[in-house]
Amino acid sequence: MRKIFNKGFTLMELLIAIAIVAILAAIAVPTYLHYTKKAYFSEVVQTADQYKVAIASCLEENSGILTSCDAGSFGIPPNITTGMGQVATVTIADAVVTVVPNATHGIVAGDTYILTPVYSTQGITWLGSGGACASGLAPNC
Repeated sequence: MRKIFNKGFTLMELLIAIAIVAILAAIAVPTYLHYTKKAYFSEVVQTADQYKVAIASCLEENSGILTSCDAGSFGIPPNITTGMGQVATVTIADAVVTVVPNATHGIVAGDTYILTPVYSTQGITWLGSGGACASGLAPNC
């Protein structure tokens, strides 16, 4: 008598394996897309952060008067009207930095990043706001 050995997987085992892979993909793909969007948005955040030192210096020179700190004054760089990369425009008005991103890589123009300084005797704190905070792309919100 010969013994017959089954070699391979049954249909049920293959279906279970495919179901497990599908569940993992359903979880991983949206997370991956969100993190890649945040990675592209980091260029917008870095652009806004570059203005913090100049605005902080302006606020110290003007005793915390926000209306004195506009683009092109007191060492603050001028507004950027033709951006490149992920940044479309940067405007500074009354010490508030507003960065509008280019609508690419899943980021929309409404995902603006706004940095607002709060001046006190203990120092300057920065508050983030804008559409990027609502979509979870920006820090400090």
